[in-house]
Amino acid sequence: MYLSGRIVVAIVAGIPVVVVGTAVGINAWAATGIWLLLCFLVVVCDVLSAADVRAVRVQRSAPARVRRDVQVETELILTNTGRRTLRGLIRDAWQPTAGVALERIRVDIAPDSTRTVIVPLLPRRRGRIASDFIVVRASGVLGFAGRQRRLDSEVSVVALPPFHSQRHLPSRIARLRELDGNTSVQVRGQGTEFDSLREYVRGDDVRSIDWRATARAGNTILRTWRPERDRHIVIVIDSGRTAAARVGDGVRLDAAMETALLLSALAVRAGDHVHLVMFDRVTRARVSGVNGSALLPTLVEAMAPVEARLIDTDWDAAFAQARRLTNRPSLVVLLTAQDEIEASRGFLGSLPALSYRTRVIVASATDDSVADATRARGDAAAVYRAAAAERSLRDAAAVGAAVSRAGAETVVASSESLPPRVADRYIAMKAAGLL
Repeated sequence: MYLSGRIVVAIVAGIPVVVVGTAVGINAWAATGIWLLLCFLVVVCDVLSAADVRAVRVQRSAPARVRRDVQVETELILTNTGRRTLRGLIRDAWQPTAGVALERIRVDIAPDSTRTVIVPLLPRRRGRIASDFIVVRASGVLGFAGRQRRLDSEVSVVALPPFHSQRHLPSRIARLRELDGNTSVQVRGQGTEFDSLREYVRGDDVRSIDWRATARAGNTILRTWRPERDRHIVIVIDSGRTAAARVGDGVRLDAAMETALLLSALAVRAGDHVHLVMFDRVTRARVSGVNGSALLPTLVEAMAPVEARLIDTDWDAAFAQARRLTNRPSLVVLLTAQDEIEASRGFLGSLPALSYRTRVIVASATDDSVADATRARGDAAAVYRAAAAERSLRDAAAVGAAVSRAGAETVVASSESLPPRVADRYIAMKAAGLL
């Protein structure tokens, strides 16, 4: 049973009645008791007139997966097996991060009939979102009270990473096609593979002329080259405490996922193999041996439930995991945040052993508000914040210089700019024959 706000209004409305009754000689306590008794009888009658919520049957329909920040509709199929029309409210108990647009939905279900109720969701967080029950309220005729019951019915949806950086993919694929010889632009670099022969066109690099083929053909013949394929790209995402820091509109871990997805989509188009590990002190996600169109769905499925842990990352173990993925990595991309000198000592100590054998890119998402804080001079508190921001930027620069001395490249950008910046660096390495 439940009571609505109307019963409170009815009790308050009885105050003038008690005052009038007292004025005509009726005892105040007696008048109050009579009025409360009348309200109680109205509540009892209202509850008895409400439909039996125990006669309601519920079924659910929901997609298994949905991208974060994308609206999706779930269905509640309600069947009234009772003898009275059910008029009332339905509340679906999704967690707050599910982004339920309508917390309470009004329903009107006739006896022995079924109604489908649409519950729209807008997930605001990755991972599993669930609803374990619904609450049904059947109102009485007068609306003062009614019946209420919780009906257990479990359903869950996995919210996947949104992959907003997908908008950068077409332009980068076009640049890969230029490198691959699918357009008139040809690129030659150390370590690239021979592709084919064609006639010389003004503007071509004369160093690519094949003189033997020219002598045989009687025309100037040019060799064309394409970037090497079947390279192995290992992406290591740090899921330790630095991944929980706020950058832009999200956390650093989300920016790392966006970067990994864009780089993976690009590498697959280039014919390379992609491996992924998300690690802090244990492996949180691992993808290896998946190629082609199945790679991105596998990646987002593995990434979705991973959250940052408030612990320091064991970099020796993380690099060991990266080496287990493939015995000949061509490029290792570390998505982390190394901007504190003291906290980076373990990372910097382990990095040379990795960069000695392969090319390494250390990519970090930064918060633009730190740079903005350095220009604040409004009051004493703003000056202290500016000094702290300057110190943070200086420490980050020192760590970046140490990473370069260890033999790795650094890419530092905002959360929105980091994915295309890493993708551009990958393409540049392909063009230069470094990969």
